Amino acid sequence: MNKISNRNILIWLSSLRIGSKSIDNIMKQVVQLTDIWELPCKNIYGLRGINAKTKEKIISNRNIDNMERLIEDIEDSNIDVVTIFDQDYPKLLKHIYDSPKVLYRRGQMVEADSIAIAIVGSRKATTYGKWATERLVKELVKLDVTIISGLAAGIDGIAHKKALEENGRTIGVLGNGLDIIYPKRNKDIYDEIPQNGAILTEFFFGTPPFAYNFPQRNRIISGLSLGVIVVEAKEKSGSLITAHHASEQGREVFALPGNINSIFSRGTNMLIKDGAKLVMDIDDIVEEIYDLQVQVEKNREIQSDYSQLSELELRVFELIKKGPIHCDKIVFNTGLDISTVYSVLTALEIKGLVKELPGNTFALV
Repeated sequence: MNKISNRNILIWLSSLRIGSKSIDNIMKQVVQLTDIWELPCKNIYGLRGINAKTKEKIISNRNIDNMERLIEDIEDSNIDVVTIFDQDYPKLLKHIYDSPKVLYRRGQMVEADSIAIAIVGSRKATTYGKWATERLVKELVKLDVTIISGLAAGIDGIAHKKALEENGRTIGVLGNGLDIIYPKRNKDIYDEIPQNGAILTEFFFGTPPFAYNFPQRNRIISGLSLGVIVVEAKEKSGSLITAHHASEQGREVFALPGNINSIFSRGTNMLIKDGAKLVMDIDDIVEEIYDLQVQVEKNREIQSDYSQLSELELRVFELIKKGPIHCDKIVFNTGLDISTVYSVLTALEIKGLVKELPGNTFALV
């Protein structure tokens, strides 16, 4: 096997802890990435946008034996390595600014993971934040939405755990090497996620959870998702950095409103003030994301069995299928009396097919 390939050069650069921006700058100045293996030292020193320390790393580590050992060790491990040259590199990540060039992965990502929502928040979750996170995750999993988060303490861990409890898929993105469990209290979740999802990181094995890794990690959380929900956040919070990345990447940003006296709601209330979508229930998320609307309709068609409906129930149900409708309009369109309509609506509610909205208006569940 030829160890000197563009793909393996990427992995080698990652093992030297050379970041994606530096790799981007290198790729802009060479025909093939493999060229840097043979470039004279003076040409390496002449590369623009690369600091002197990085240039020294490249020059001093061009050793074929070390390269072969690196690739063989990775191939012998139970870890998958995905680079931007690979077909299974996540499509949503490929076109974000400063996309990670190498991802280390435990578990598998599937096509369905392209329908994903990120949920992030405070490491010190309140009872309110925990309740809201579990509620939103449960409803999203019902729509076959993959839950993305950062495997941190607090809201992140709660989101992953609830997704797994509901037999949903979830993806955790780390701010350290894949061989380090941080925080240690999340070991059970860390072990369970690969059974129904994946754990990802762009950081090479052995990279500690340095504080400055996490803002960098957050762009991957948002980049993998169609939208980001911030459940709880202080005024200065890593979750707000994730929201900022999401906004720059063209993703939807949602925030849970909270008590104005709570420090854990200062950040989310500020996001809403600045234009994030206020979230009260799952409908607030679905109405902003077309792919979720398609998912809702698909699930509705799969799950719907109207063969047990009576003729009157079916007449009323077909009207409500067209969109939320006031009960007076149902009376007018069906020709039924008001008491019969209310009786039918009650039966449809009991069967879990419709729900009542404010103002005597009814809609599909």
